[in-house]
Amino acid sequence: MLGRILAEQKGEDLLDQVERIRQLAKEAQQSDNRIEVFSRMAEELRDVPMERVTDLVRAFTLYFQLANTAEQNQRARARNNRPEQEDWIQRAVARITDSLGTDELARIANKLDIRLVFTAHPTEASRRAVLAKLRRLFDVLSEDTVEGTAARRRQDRRLAEIIELLWQTDELRRTAPTPVDEARNLLYYLKSLYTDALPGTVALLAAELDAAGVELDSSSEPLQLFSWIGGDRDGNPFVTPEVTAEILRMQANEAITVALEKLEYASQVLSVSTKLVKPDERLAASIAADLKALPRFPGFVHELFQDEPFRLKVELMKGKFLNTRSRINEGTPHVPGSDYACTNEIRDDLEIIIDALERTKSERVITGLAGDVRRTLGGIGLTLAAIDVREHSAKHHELLSQLFDRLGEHGTPYADMSVEERTEVLSRELASKRPLAGPGLAHGTMDIPEAQQRTYDTFAEIARAQNIYGPDVAETYIVSMTHGAHDILAAAVIAREAGLIEIPSESSRGHAAIGFVPLLEEVQELRIADTILDTLFSDPSYREIVRMRGNLQEVMLGYSDSNKDSGVLTSQWEIHQAQRRLRDVCAKHGIDLRLFHGRGGSVGRGGGPTYDSILSQPYGVLDGEMKFTEQGEVISDKYLHPELARENLELTVAAVMEASSLHRAARAPHDVQVSRDRLMEYMSEAAFRRYRQLIDDPDLPEYFVTTTPVEQLGMLNIGSRPSKRTTADSGIDGLRAIPWVFGWTQSRQIVPGWFGVGTALRAARQAGYGDELKDMYEGWHFFRAVVSNVEMTAKKTDLGIAQHYVRSLAPERLWPLFHLIREEFEITLEEIGALTGEEQLLESNPVLRRTLEVRDQYLHPINYMQVNLLTRIRQLDDGEASEDLKRALLTTINGIAAGMRNTG
Repeated sequence: MLGRILAEQKGEDLLDQVERIRQLAKEAQQSDNRIEVFSRMAEELRDVPMERVTDLVRAFTLYFQLANTAEQNQRARARNNRPEQEDWIQRAVARITDSLGTDELARIANKLDIRLVFTAHPTEASRRAVLAKLRRLFDVLSEDTVEGTAARRRQDRRLAEIIELLWQTDELRRTAPTPVDEARNLLYYLKSLYTDALPGTVALLAAELDAAGVELDSSSEPLQLFSWIGGDRDGNPFVTPEVTAEILRMQANEAITVALEKLEYASQVLSVSTKLVKPDERLAASIAADLKALPRFPGFVHELFQDEPFRLKVELMKGKFLNTRSRINEGTPHVPGSDYACTNEIRDDLEIIIDALERTKSERVITGLAGDVRRTLGGIGLTLAAIDVREHSAKHHELLSQLFDRLGEHGTPYADMSVEERTEVLSRELASKRPLAGPGLAHGTMDIPEAQQRTYDTFAEIARAQNIYGPDVAETYIVSMTHGAHDILAAAVIAREAGLIEIPSESSRGHAAIGFVPLLEEVQELRIADTILDTLFSDPSYREIVRMRGNLQEVMLGYSDSNKDSGVLTSQWEIHQAQRRLRDVCAKHGIDLRLFHGRGGSVGRGGGPTYDSILSQPYGVLDGEMKFTEQGEVISDKYLHPELARENLELTVAAVMEASSLHRAARAPHDVQVSRDRLMEYMSEAAFRRYRQLIDDPDLPEYFVTTTPVEQLGMLNIGSRPSKRTTADSGIDGLRAIPWVFGWTQSRQIVPGWFGVGTALRAARQAGYGDELKDMYEGWHFFRAVVSNVEMTAKKTDLGIAQHYVRSLAPERLWPLFHLIREEFEITLEEIGALTGEEQLLESNPVLRRTLEVRDQYLHPINYMQVNLLTRIRQLDDGEASEDLKRALLTTINGIAAGMRNTG
């Protein structure tokens, strides 16, 4: 169909040229002399006008979009055809019951608290206009028709129509999205999840537990959705307190719309009549109270449903939601009974309905319709998703420096204090009752720089949001680049100034409206993770904050920056060890631990199969609590289609249940684990040395910029956040982890996903640990998952294409860096083969191997055209490319992202 549409839209000559280029790419894939094939491709494209180059790239890109959708559709079909006993949740329930019994099953099921956090990291290259058409394409493909029938002909016409529209839709954004645009895009996913996949997954869990003789507590929320959009201020100057308020208001309006739709359906269905069923006193009392609080409630509705109390109660709830929407949009105060102040008030009304249904013996209604309404409305609350707020640690110290130095109490300026001095000063301040600043800080009239005022205003906006939407709207404050306890204490002191924290005293019980989350992003912080927490927990004031927050401490682990800092093997190993340290220090202080994994996307940023990742955590770190980010292109791949969304939610629930119950103790004997740790440390050191050999090369910044299209990332307009940190150095150190992975991926070098692993494996094997390596690969889930992810990334790597980038774009004096990369890659291939016993990468996963090989036939031409276009841009005297040239180049970036299934 695509071929026919290309010919219709642009002529047969375009289709012929696409086929010639594809055949050349296939030859290059199979040839021992790629340079000769590439020269023929150069001849094919030599005098091609820019418009035709763009058409060629778009043709190959559209192929990938169609192939990706077909592949997703096949995954959904495989799910539907899977034997029942292989369903994720059913299998997890059976395994736990068989091993530990139903008491443990009940314990862990009712302790589940899995939090998915959607972020606005700029790695989704596709526009929403394109994604909507691909969603429709998926739905049409899902229909079962027979060749030669009228139904098949109708299906083919609809498919062709969508492909035609995709060809005529501009896949490039004209301007960079704002945080509000990003939030609007996320609403599409959140609404779909809450109205289908999430309540469906929880209902399935409840049904499987019921079949095992276990009841899921009606008030439990095993799955919750969170968002960073509108709250992630780290390095994004466009996320202001005003933007946060606007996004929350937008989310609230969508949440109320979803709630009203659910309640409208419930009102139509819940026609239980008191003429046939005994009236429920509690329900009747609730209705009377609502009618008193809602004097403008339509009398005809009351009269119409006076014998159908459930419908009347639902109509009254709709009235409260409408009043809530007016309160939020007009900024008026909450009126008790007239509108909803928070999610708990919604749940209270729903529980009155559920309890009344129980007394009327309507168990099936409770399990079905009423349960669905309760899960949906209880989940979306007033904001669809709670917002996490994140800010860089340096920003808090910059504000406190202004406040402390104005008082002049310390002989040393705050900025010049040592870490120990700051920790002592902050601890003392947190325990005190005085305000550190006067009312001028709250009113914005204090004479301090605007940037520091904004830092305080963020905390003030959290307090304001909680007053409007309830305490759950924003209860987590993440401190990125946490280097020590003082970074968390600094945030806590500012929160106290904003009224979010009050330490208990003789005259006050105190309160803690938010919790503080250290984000450990670099190796040196991961290694002292337990020391940071031990210092915090030993501070009486901070310990009180944790107690008031339910005796739970959340810690976020950063995969992207630790990988950029140390390489994939060392990053994964240090994070694994940090989790053990965090587990042990929390146990020492009697505090529950919730790990927040900042992972997703490519392997270089902690990505990989979710199920394997969860099961490879150290023993005892999971006890029903887990939180992780969903980022960029991963969101559309996992959640664009309800069937695949259900699959991902179900496997996540199953994995957390299994890891929490079946991995509470070490799987290997102590001496074996000690031996494995020692060998991992040995390999990590070897991998780190090799990785730093590349990263510390003074020519690497120039090599990276010249051999990748990273400088053009900002032109793509795929995110609101700048690609450089405002608080970091320039060059590679200041480059965010996302464009770092992005550049390597586009040029097919993918260094962050494998570099150093081969050297580490070879060092271990040559030191006589070959048998132990194989034992670790067979018997240690963590090590096997790491190797598996590296193997997959290595298969996506193509150093033949990468060499073309290097020789075409980089001066010859930089080529030795490519030789180093190629040498390490060859070692990696050899050592993975020796470890797995396979002659080819992914030999044990033929489906994945096949799909990657087929993709290469269409990826190679886009890579080649990207090099051609980069060369043209860099040869311009003034460096200013025409709009047509920029458009063509950006289209190649989109195409490679679609083909690789990864941007960053």
